[in-house]
Amino acid sequence: MSVTQEIADRLEAAFAPTELNVVDDSESHRGHAGFQEGGESHFNVKIRSAKFKGLSRIARHRAVHDALGAELIGRIHALALDLDV
Repeated sequence: MSVTQEIADRLEAAFAPTELNVVDDSESHRGHAGFQEGGESHFNVKIRSAKFKGLSRIARHRAVHDALGAELIGRIHALALDLDV
């Protein structure tokens, strides 16, 4: 399973989002730190979920990191998050 799909699956399970978009943006980071051939190192994630209601920005980010888990987070160099209700 690709890292992109693994991210999407875990976030879908944890947040039942109304909108989820996971984009592998690795190629645009060619030549930068953390780039690896084949991609799957830099991601942009947009999630809209009622589960974020009442949570601060930091709490939302922590919830996403918890849902992804330390092992998966360890395989990702960069993760840009756009989180809202």
